[in-house]
Amino acid sequence: MGATPCYVKTHSRGEYVFDHGWADAFERAGGAYYPKLQVAVPFTPVAGPRLLARPGPLHDAVRGALADALGEITTGNDLSSAHVTFLTEPEWRLLGERGFLQRTDQQFHWENAGYASFEDFLRRLSSRRRKTIRRERKEALAPGIEVRWLTGSDLTEAVWDAFFAFYMETGSRKWGRPYLTRDFFSIVGQKMRDRIVLVMARRAGRWIAGAINFLGDDTIYGRNWGAVEHHPFLHFELCYYQAIDYAIAHKLKWVEAGAQGEHKLARGYLPKTTYSAHFIANPALRRAIAEYLARERAYVRAAGEELAAAAPFRKDLVEQE
Repeated sequence: MGATPCYVKTHSRGEYVFDHGWADAFERAGGAYYPKLQVAVPFTPVAGPRLLARPGPLHDAVRGALADALGEITTGNDLSSAHVTFLTEPEWRLLGERGFLQRTDQQFHWENAGYASFEDFLRRLSSRRRKTIRRERKEALAPGIEVRWLTGSDLTEAVWDAFFAFYMETGSRKWGRPYLTRDFFSIVGQKMRDRIVLVMARRAGRWIAGAINFLGDDTIYGRNWGAVEHHPFLHFELCYYQAIDYAIAHKLKWVEAGAQGEHKLARGYLPKTTYSAHFIANPALRRAIAEYLARERAYVRAAGEELAAAAPFRKDLVEQE
């Protein structure tokens, strides 16, 4: 009748809904935050259903039963908490009604308004932003860099070797300890090769940078990127502009460029609210987190309105619509 995917975790890496501060505070007070229960698609900040219920007259009742069971499993197994991340807004509201604490955050998504080409998209932007993006794209490829889209049978072990080197080099500088293994990329390349697009950059006959994307029915999802040579604007080119090019060429509706990043706004990606819900077993920790989340939700809402007002699209076209 229904199911929800749960993981017992002893850390908070790879989740993109950050609760490290909660863990530190609870442990300083003498509590044990780990292990905890996590309901998520691992390593993937992509929204979707988390309380899976068969359609029909019992759909809502089954989702409610799943929600209640998460709390029972948490307390019954001496876990500190249960976290449902990147769920749908209706699920977020349902869990809020059943005592879960509600959290929001922001991502930046690009929407394809039926563009015929990248230049067609640029015509919708302000003159200043058009000039900036054209300059960034030109300078990114100026050192003799060529870009290729690799998918399906293009995803050889040699390509994964190159991409893993990018991932480790950039991940070590940004995160300290990247968590995906070399075997992961071989396995995902075997299982999902037709749902993967690697945007790879080559210079002087060798791969120097790349970004991995996953394909949904109407969306291209940007994930990890890395480089062993660092050139101005190459990150923007591989992660944002090439994804837009691909979406236009393949008539995809959306580009979701991963977690965080207000710099995406200037490149045509608009703010989108994401949702998570949290069951906290300890009453004192729950009260502290609830107070924090009330302030955080207000900030996220205000920031989203401010960012949307600063979108780079031409005001005359927005007013016409």
